[in-house]
Amino acid sequence: MAAKKQTGARPHLACEITPHRVIAARSADKSNRLEVFTIRQLNEGAVLPSLTGPNIQDSTALRNALSGALAAIGGKSRDIIAVLPDTAIRVLLLDFEDLPAKQQESESVVRFRLKKSLPFDVEEAALSYDVRRVNGAVQIVAAISPREIVQEYEAAFRDVGYAAGVVLPSCLAVLGLIDGNTPTLVLKVDSFNVTVATAVNQELRLIRTLDNPNGENVSASELAETVLPSIVFFEDSFGARIERIFVSGVASVDEIGPMLHQHTGARVEELVPEISPGQNLSGNKIDPAAVAGVAGALVG
Repeated sequence: MAAKKQTGARPHLACEITPHRVIAARSADKSNRLEVFTIRQLNEGAVLPSLTGPNIQDSTALRNALSGALAAIGGKSRDIIAVLPDTAIRVLLLDFEDLPAKQQESESVVRFRLKKSLPFDVEEAALSYDVRRVNGAVQIVAAISPREIVQEYEAAFRDVGYAAGVVLPSCLAVLGLIDGNTPTLVLKVDSFNVTVATAVNQELRLIRTLDNPNGENVSASELAETVLPSIVFFEDSFGARIERIFVSGVASVDEIGPMLHQHTGARVEELVPEISPGQNLSGNKIDPAAVAGVAGALVG
């Protein structure tokens, strides 16, 4: 979900669940600056994200990891931002000529539009969307998932004493780390999906989530072949060249970076938050890229 309804300020705690680990972080009480973070590893198969069945296969292991990570980072509040796997939530950009002003009517229109493109019951799904009206047209960023899957993750947090006041897919969370003032592309890779998102003037212009059949063994050339059509589409549609590319979830930017730069001329960087060893409460070295989701959720 893009966001759940909130009655107060954004939570200062964020926690991401992935198939391999739980990452928790806390921001400063009076700012969005990241203060501390920690990670707890999960056994293989404990979480198997999907849109079509139960995601949590080992509830005890997940709850132990959540409890340990969230207890370590402290914080007075029990409200958190829950960052969920991209495979468990579908994010789409939709264009409309117009949309009813009343929320209930507009939601019905959005659900009707989504019916033919998703492999689950859209009418009963959990849906959140953001409406942007530009030059007489309407564009929507919609996040949707089977309600029982979202509730499954919410229950895991609730069982360890926390409430998911905001729910984000990881692909939207990491966008909080980029300014997006110039044409920017984010390439996010995980074991199940390759997500391509572009932003201009801090507005999302394109997002595509594609299957990643090769999982963690996907090669740089395969990734480049996957992302280049989206770059061409963006540049043809918006008349602007991608100037910066951020890559997340790839073992090394050194291999794919030159390929993408050769085709686009864009500056290619790894998507990592600014963190210091003193903020890491895990007791062992952590790849900064692993913290991108929770950092983006808190500071974005």
